[in-house]
Amino acid sequence: MSNFFSGKKVLVAGGTGMIGIQLVKILAKLEASVRIASLDDSSRAHPEAEFMCKDLTRLDNCLDVCHGMDFVFNLLGVKASPDIASNKPARFMYSTVLMEMNMLEAAYREGVSGYLLTSSVGVYAPAEILNEDDVWKTFPSPNDWFTGWSKRIGELQVDAYRKEYGWDRIAVVRPANVYGPYDNFGRENAMVVPSLIKRAISEENPLRVWGDGTAVRDFIHARDVAWGMLLVAEKMPEKPVNLGSGVGVSIKTLTEIIISNLPEKPEVLWDESKARGDDQRVLNVSRAKGLGFEPKISLEQGIKETMDWYREHKDISDMRYDVYDRPDS
Repeated sequence: MSNFFSGKKVLVAGGTGMIGIQLVKILAKLEASVRIASLDDSSRAHPEAEFMCKDLTRLDNCLDVCHGMDFVFNLLGVKASPDIASNKPARFMYSTVLMEMNMLEAAYREGVSGYLLTSSVGVYAPAEILNEDDVWKTFPSPNDWFTGWSKRIGELQVDAYRKEYGWDRIAVVRPANVYGPYDNFGRENAMVVPSLIKRAISEENPLRVWGDGTAVRDFIHARDVAWGMLLVAEKMPEKPVNLGSGVGVSIKTLTEIIISNLPEKPEVLWDESKARGDDQRVLNVSRAKGLGFEPKISLEQGIKETMDWYREHKDISDMRYDVYDRPDS
């Protein structure tokens, strides 16, 4: 990685999340001056970064955190499993769309020179391989309907600001199924990797896994995603960029990798009465590779690291803001 961000004032909105923590660590090593904006507990913030606890669904707060910044990474999002996003979509859409709209508008008003939006694999329709340029030929998968449309709105806004204002230093990345330390291991809205890790380490036996194990996903470690985001932010391609491994892994294989890191091996119970999602979600990563991106962390290595981290930090792993804790109103 070059010294492109050295000395720059960089806002990481969502810098206390799984990817954001990794991104801030790298930026600090690159000697950027980093500001974090988030509603999470301040203990999750990097000690060398400025931390601002702000509700970024509000434009005035977004203007505050963008003030004086050279570059903005927008990693904001509502952490929700496909089941939760489908069955409790109102708060998901409200928060996601407001944060997208207000952060980009604030960055533009404050004269920020560069901006990167983190979108989602949820924007895609079911397909054998997910290609960046196919998104607007289709609708989002029914399994990611609200997630997909929420993130597509953010991507459209990027296109609109590029077209109307001539803002060409603005880009979009679409990460695959991201996992790693500081993931959301809690309750019913955890994704498949942290959910399985938490229950496996808690010695659930039999270990109940949704579906029949044949669904295929593209898993990528949060640290690899952070490196990819920095690369895209520096080169600023006009079209969205997929960030994934480009390799499909079945849920059965994922489960076996997790179990291989346990001292006692539980029985696995496949619960086919539960939703399994799309059959396959694997990203075409040729565009990212053309920019020089190559994931470095194998799934085996990354799962072991994440499980070791969770064993040591399980008591603090859920010290984060959750929009689903907000009362219905």
